[in-house]
Amino acid sequence: MKIYPAIDLYRGEVVRLERGKEDKKRSYGDPMDFAGKFSECVDHIHIVDLEGAFSGEPKNLDIVEDIVETYDVDVQIGGGFRDLSAVSRAYAAGVKNVILSTKAFDHDFLKKVTAEFDGITVSLDLKGGKLATEGWRTSLDKTLEKGLDMMEPYVDRFVYTVTEKDGLLDGIGQVPYIPGDKEIIYAGGVTTKADVLSLEKAGYDGCIIGKALYEGKMDLREVVVC
Repeated sequence: MKIYPAIDLYRGEVVRLERGKEDKKRSYGDPMDFAGKFSECVDHIHIVDLEGAFSGEPKNLDIVEDIVETYDVDVQIGGGFRDLSAVSRAYAAGVKNVILSTKAFDHDFLKKVTAEFDGITVSLDLKGGKLATEGWRTSLDKTLEKGLDMMEPYVDRFVYTVTEKDGLLDGIGQVPYIPGDKEIIYAGGVTTKADVLSLEKAGYDGCIIGKALYEGKMDLREVVVC
């Protein structure tokens, strides 16, 4: 199973939020420093442009481009990708996968973007058992299974995010069901090696680890041979 260290960007810095809330933000410093550190252990990094998620347009692609050019890592990025121009700019910056969330529920857009670009990934963000969009601020009357059914004709790579667990450092809790024929990456509350092993046993292809790394609750060397 692939381990994706997370770099969440806000005004040029690495930050972590609790449950996606802007008023519960903690800064950790320079994203280049963390990208360099992570690249010593893994060859893939998960980046979220938080400003993009809140505003609807990515704001930190210059930093992402610097990371791709400086370190030998594949980058998957989400946050504010709601038109073809933004997606195109991300791929021009060298990312491997653009992650859609809010705009993935626009059938016509999803059809166009997956026809034009490879590696499109959809983040299905769970809040209170239902899917959420617009930086997790808007809840939809749709279940995880319903969202998956909608996306399956166009996308075979997904991130499942349990938003209630994000940034709390209290473990993953109950592991959501996943289908066996898609690439599925888990996010939300991964805090210990036991969490990682549980996700691997459940059949996930990868997991995203964020705050646990920044707060010293987990070392990448616990789960990755560096």
